[in-house]
Amino acid sequence: ATSPRPAEAPRGAQNPGWRSRVTRAPGLAGLAEAERGTQGSMDVDGSEQDPEMKEYSSVYVGREEDIKKSERMTAVVHDREVVIFYHKGEYHAMDIRCYHSGGPLHLGDIEDFDGRPCIVCPWHKYKITLATGEGLYQSINPRDPSAKPKWCSKGVKQRIHTVTVDNGNIYVTLSNEPFKCDSDFYATGNFKVIRSSF
Repeated sequence: ATSPRPAEAPRGAQNPGWRSRVTRAPGLAGLAEAERGTQGSMDVDGSEQDPEMKEYSSVYVGREEDIKKSERMTAVVHDREVVIFYHKGEYHAMDIRCYHSGGPLHLGDIEDFDGRPCIVCPWHKYKITLATGEGLYQSINPRDPSAKPKWCSKGVKQRIHTVTVDNGNIYVTLSNEPFKCDSDFYATGNFKVIRSSF
């Protein structure tokens, strides 16, 4: 059985920058139903799909009610392992392995740091913002050790992907941002757990 998935998302629906993006697409349900019977790399209209664009097409990962109960789920999207979180009414998707040492983020706790929800890696307690993939750390001022440490960003370290909700179905579209993220190391090459059969 083939999982339903929406047609190619319009360019405007792609992940703008590196912020987490959730879209609700009420018109995609009918297209997903129509596409179920298509094979291989075909679009809904039956035309050949560009192999590079296929990698960035939306993939059905589960039902909204399931992720709301568990607050997280894992999926393989075009041979890339991702974790999808549902936190305080918002969906977030990112690479499943922590950028630092490949720790299993789906087993971590979600905590707020400086007002930003973060996944805390269970291996080394690295903090990663759900919305942007930034690594956070606490800085101290050596000239004033009595000052309260403040949370600072290391920059984007974890690749963030787009979540789309359509008629109760959850879809993930991989980020096609051109910059390298540290988490790419654990999602590709020798550390990639899922291997393509091609």
